[in-house]
Amino acid sequence: MLGSLTVRPGTAASEGTAVRGFAKTDEAAAEALFTSTYPRLAGWIRRLVDDDETAHEIASEAFTRLLARWSGLDNPQSYLYMIATNLIRDHWRRTERERRAIRTVTATTQRDPVSLPAQDVDVRDLIQELPQRMRNAFLLHYYAGFGVREVATLLGRPEGTIKADLFQARTRLKVSMGESGE
Repeated sequence: MLGSLTVRPGTAASEGTAVRGFAKTDEAAAEALFTSTYPRLAGWIRRLVDDDETAHEIASEAFTRLLARWSGLDNPQSYLYMIATNLIRDHWRRTERERRAIRTVTATTQRDPVSLPAQDVDVRDLIQELPQRMRNAFLLHYYAGFGVREVATLLGRPEGTIKADLFQARTRLKVSMGESGE
């Protein structure tokens, strides 16, 4: 199955470097992880980046990076989601730089006289502003669909801490969006 993983030319996996040193047991474990995790991972990424092709590119890149470090990992699934989280953040930063460039270029054009600030809220920016511990828990729970117990396991933190982080993240997001803190 790993041989059928679609990768882009020029990546480490396309050269076979990540898989060459695998023992058969490692290869079977990686294949099982890919089969069981890829659809959920790609779906989670898709909800965050709002583009199928980008989601599959990020998911594939996350697995490629995971394979490169496979032998030294205690929890490959957790590492996989952390890689994907970082790649999503990189994508958002790149997208924001592109938006700023477009705004700069189009700054001389006349703006619409009616502006509704509530419509200008970019949820991705608000989530990006959360502290990393809250952001990771928030993304895994609300976007990836993991339960609190699973998020705690993936992040290696107590369930109570995850619940507190989720509560604080929701409160900060509500305040940022101008809603009451209930």
